[in-house]
Amino acid sequence: MKKILLLLLGLTLLGAPASHAQKVKTKTKGSAPTLLAQPDERWPAAKANAWYRAHPWPTGANFIPSTAINQLEMWQAATFDAPTIDRELGYAQGVGFNTMRVFLHHLVWQADPAGFKQRVGSYLALADKHHIQTIFVLFDDCWNNNPKLGPQPAPKTGIHNSGWMQDPGEPASRDSATFMGLRPYVTDMLTSFGHDKRILLWDLYNEPGNSNKGLASLPLLRNTFAWARAARPEQPLSAGLWNWGFEVLNTFQATHSDIITYHNYDEAPAHQRVIELLATHGRPLLCTEYMARPRNSRFTNILPLLKQYHVAAINWGLVDGKTNTKYAWDTPLADGSEPTEWFHEIFRRDGTPYRQEEVDLIKKLNTN
Repeated sequence: MKKILLLLLGLTLLGAPASHAQKVKTKTKGSAPTLLAQPDERWPAAKANAWYRAHPWPTGANFIPSTAINQLEMWQAATFDAPTIDRELGYAQGVGFNTMRVFLHHLVWQADPAGFKQRVGSYLALADKHHIQTIFVLFDDCWNNNPKLGPQPAPKTGIHNSGWMQDPGEPASRDSATFMGLRPYVTDMLTSFGHDKRILLWDLYNEPGNSNKGLASLPLLRNTFAWARAARPEQPLSAGLWNWGFEVLNTFQATHSDIITYHNYDEAPAHQRVIELLATHGRPLLCTEYMARPRNSRFTNILPLLKQYHVAAINWGLVDGKTNTKYAWDTPLADGSEPTEWFHEIFRRDGTPYRQEEVDLIKKLNTN
């Protein structure tokens, strides 16, 4: 009971949800650069709500083609797989999904800005063909911390997201002398695509503070918002809440995001409390990660809840592939056998649903 009360207090004060937070040490290294977004640059709540009303209920998945183990393999020229992207977005369209959340990576841009942007444009054309808008993610503190261009590692058998890469990784995410060099990337992407109607919003930083970084990620987070604001995109900006104990990060994210985005892998009663508390911000809510079956975060209990509250519903995973996210975070299967129950994902590679009743429910909620 004490733990629940503390959770609710943290959510009430900070607008931060419970989630699958890893244990993180909150130690700050160095001082924060002074470039900051001005408070009055954030969208007024009225503008944010008008923007949300202008769109159909956003539903969809975090998307990476089944042939890519990580963001680098998705976007590098040698492995950009347009036929698979086209086919698998077709699976999404078939169940009525209209939104995909997609991770970018600055290293691909640094190596070839024009080529990278051409491939981003190709992806957007394929998504638009399937009547799908995109949420692009710029930076990410999750999983492997030493991304490198070139051929990517093969999946580790039975291990969830064994090859996913942080962006920018170490030491750049903590080192202001290094990460200030990321400004041209942010500026170019939000200038080049900041008026593209095929992009729903910019998710500037996925789970800042993860991987034991804590407050060390705050300077890059603050500057990323400033760089993005300076580019003046038409789309809203956000950075999703994910660990309710990160008071300083949560406060910054909640008070600088135009739209409140968050992650939650809890079962329905806990998730409902999060929605009700975050609603006090008076802004649209987008759940940009949910659905982990063994944790009882399922389509059957969470998707109807999100529709009831008109919260955007973006689950993790679409097609079983090289990311291995059908396996649980903390339950690897060394022999690579089929899990007792899939953790994430909706479809097998051939488009066959993992569970037909889930697909039927998704279709029903997306059309009624």
